[in-house]
Amino acid sequence: MRGLAGLLGVMTVGVLTACGGAASTGASASSPSSASSPAAATSPAASPSASRSPAPLPTGPNVSGCFTEDDGKIFKHSGDLPGVITGDGPVGVVISYERRGSVCAWRPLSDRLVAAGYRVLLYVRGSSQFPEDATVAMGKRLAKEKGVKRLFLVGGSIGATTAVPAALRLEGKVAGVVALSGQISEENAARLTVPLLQIGSENDGYGGAADLARAHDAATKAADNQTMVIPGESLHASALFSSPHGEDVLDRVVAFMERHKG
Repeated sequence: MRGLAGLLGVMTVGVLTACGGAASTGASASSPSSASSPAAATSPAASPSASRSPAPLPTGPNVSGCFTEDDGKIFKHSGDLPGVITGDGPVGVVISYERRGSVCAWRPLSDRLVAAGYRVLLYVRGSSQFPEDATVAMGKRLAKEKGVKRLFLVGGSIGATTAVPAALRLEGKVAGVVALSGQISEENAARLTVPLLQIGSENDGYGGAADLARAHDAATKAADNQTMVIPGESLHASALFSSPHGEDVLDRVVAFMERHKG
């Protein structure tokens, strides 16, 4: 295994640089909403809206308060947990968020993919659900949608780590895997044959440059094996989207999918 030094050498000849982060093997349901309230103004005169109440949460079917029926089809799974399918393209994308994360933080990627013609499924993961099993179940659900021909699995942190074994279980349905801040085992990476894009930041404690290097070196059977590491950062999973590197990350994900959607 070439290790971190070998990975950095790969990046100098074409592998771009990007970011990653920390997680654990557990999972929790998302918070009701990740929308932040308006920032406080320095004085009442500076912002007349400072005293206004935050916008009310949706009262109808919704996912964590940030996806409603205006965005797509709301569904229930695993009892009463919500999910949403947005867009109507022939290539589906299942997004699995990080531990203690929320579907709301992944909206920048979802919106970008829908605009590019993909059909995107996001879902709230229950605290008792193992992320790999949840990803497989959501992949099977999206594959049954009329017109969906292939799938990409996208995950953050623990959702990224378990996206590879989930892809192995879904076999021929998967077009590729995008892992943000994941810690993919060398064993799973070595078995993967579909294209793999890893994105992480150099100093992240989980899914940082060293973790990505190990998986990159092991994924010798992957049809395409790309790694994007953001140097000097410790950004984790969905935090990438709101960082100064956000547009580069989104561009890289879309370009990877466009290349391998078939």
